[in-house]
Amino acid sequence: MKIAIHGRNFPEKARPYIQSMFDELAKRQVEVVLSQIYREFLDGAGVAHNSEAVYQTDQGIAEADFIFSLGGDGTLLDAVTHVGATEIPIVGINIGRLGFLATVSPSSIRLMIDALFTEQYSIDERALVGVRSNPDIFGSLPFGLNDFTITRTQTSSMITVHTYLDGEFLNSYWADGLIVSTPSGSTGYSLSCGGPVLLPQTNNFIITPISPHNLNVRPMIVMDSCQLAFEVESRSGNFLAALDSRSFTVDASARISVQKEAFKARLVKLSDDNFLNTLRSKLNWGWDIRN
Repeated sequence: MKIAIHGRNFPEKARPYIQSMFDELAKRQVEVVLSQIYREFLDGAGVAHNSEAVYQTDQGIAEADFIFSLGGDGTLLDAVTHVGATEIPIVGINIGRLGFLATVSPSSIRLMIDALFTEQYSIDERALVGVRSNPDIFGSLPFGLNDFTITRTQTSSMITVHTYLDGEFLNSYWADGLIVSTPSGSTGYSLSCGGPVLLPQTNNFIITPISPHNLNVRPMIVMDSCQLAFEVESRSGNFLAALDSRSFTVDASARISVQKEAFKARLVKLSDDNFLNTLRSKLNWGWDIRN
């Protein structure tokens, strides 16, 4: 078995679990390849990983049975870009607080490794949002798991986002910006702006305005089989375009289209991993100080 591993810095209390993970992989004679940036961190932190093989994050990993993401949901979003169209299954190990995407706790790492070897797991396929633009904005990584956003720059006033649905005019959003969210991203930025929560397998996008000037403008759910197109008016002559955690300043003359990406992100889920349980825990549903 060949496993790629990417991660970020971790609290000291997580060190024993991470070291135990590498020891277990070595014991099972797993071929491990580390992202270059994580290899450098592990060496500096004194974690024995027993691996000389590395891959560059800007080039991604071309071949592996699984990729482990050690961090939070943001780290897993990075791993999605490392995998890309290869659709290598991603194991999200949460080193910190409970995440919506990275759901394997440090104490469950050994159990998770055993589940991979005994094939006691399922694959949760998640739709990606794909962005095409003229001029090109996101280069070789024009896709994201959570959302695509158009927002004003820090120094500009509100922008106007003219939005088209399958070539037909939908609305001109006069706002601080606009979010196009996947079901996976419905619990992120879109939720904080009043958007609904969607189950991961729902075949939809959410169009969520950010601080709209007109209060009767509300989030809208559309089929993810449609194509969205955007034209932006801005007094500053530019705006910010972001795809998950990657953002760029874009000239207002840019033309942008959004649709579901041709490939998906494949997340590894253990038998006790349930989205509804995560949802209740993360959002404190049913929690009341009086109880």
